[in-house]
Amino acid sequence: MKRDLEIIATVAETLNSAPDVHTALERTLELIARELGLDTGWVWLVDPETGHVYSAAARNLPPYLQEPVRMTGATCWCIEQFREGELDASNVDVMGCSRLRPAVNERRDDLTRGIAHHASVPLYFQDKPLGIMNVTAPEMRRLSARELRLLSMIGFQLGVAIERARLADESATHARADERTRLAREIHDTIAQSLTAIALEIEAGRSERALRITRATLDEARRSVMNLRAEPLAGKPLAQALALLVREFTSQSGIRVSLDTADGCALPLAVEAELYRIAEQALANVRQHARAKTVRLTLRCTKRAVTMTIEDDGAGFSTRRIPDDRHGVRGMRERARLAGGTLRVVSRAGRGTRILAKVPR
Repeated sequence: MKRDLEIIATVAETLNSAPDVHTALERTLELIARELGLDTGWVWLVDPETGHVYSAAARNLPPYLQEPVRMTGATCWCIEQFREGELDASNVDVMGCSRLRPAVNERRDDLTRGIAHHASVPLYFQDKPLGIMNVTAPEMRRLSARELRLLSMIGFQLGVAIERARLADESATHARADERTRLAREIHDTIAQSLTAIALEIEAGRSERALRITRATLDEARRSVMNLRAEPLAGKPLAQALALLVREFTSQSGIRVSLDTADGCALPLAVEAELYRIAEQALANVRQHARAKTVRLTLRCTKRAVTMTIEDDGAGFSTRRIPDDRHGVRGMRERARLAGGTLRVVSRAGRGTRILAKVPR
């Protein structure tokens, strides 16, 4: 019992010190491997906005599951039971892995590393379903009642940490909505004042001056409306919109994306929209052409510039021989230009691809 309490305390410390959910999940899987000998694990999370399931973290997957196509958000036994409410904290137990089943049936130990089963730990916050943590090891043994109870407690702590992080994201969204309301009010006030000035100039017979004010007002209105539109972000800060984008990408492709937006900063909404579209196109290119297993997306902000980098470990290509029908790179460069910045593509066959968009502040 004392050892269990020490483990729970360590988990709590780990979750409190983690800068983001992804890091918290990876550290928790590492801790479970060390303390319980379950050295393979992966976590499914439910996207709070789309309801789709995506692979949020993984440790030491067998080769069969390292192929992204095996780890999409498509339903499987544990996800199906979770969605139907049959998997909860009271019945944490070991079950066969339906994703591994084809390789198990073919006796492909080189692909499964002897893994056929896993313990499924549901992640909840109160009655709110958040996801599943699967942990296992080669030649999976039966877990004791104590170990199952410990996994359930760790799952409870994870659920609290995940929900806390999501509430912080919601707070950022509300702040952005308040900013959009403020901008709308300023647009209204500015245009109202300008129209009044135009009317006075016309009454005074100064038509040329009235025309100059009209043109200036129209230009200002266009800039303000462009900032308000930024439709791709759906009212979200760029960092949060990128997080939603990569979750959906991972759910559909099985390719996990490591997202680091810790250095995010406030930017004009039109600039954020162009950076978002660049990231969207880059991920589409990864899915269609790269044959990658992992992607890293980083957002860095300094006093002089904001830099967004998308790197994959895929097949790569020659940047001197881009086919004419590949419009993605050209479109990304145009979007960077519209944002007032530049875009650089670094790639070599077999060495992956690195896309760097840089916009002055």
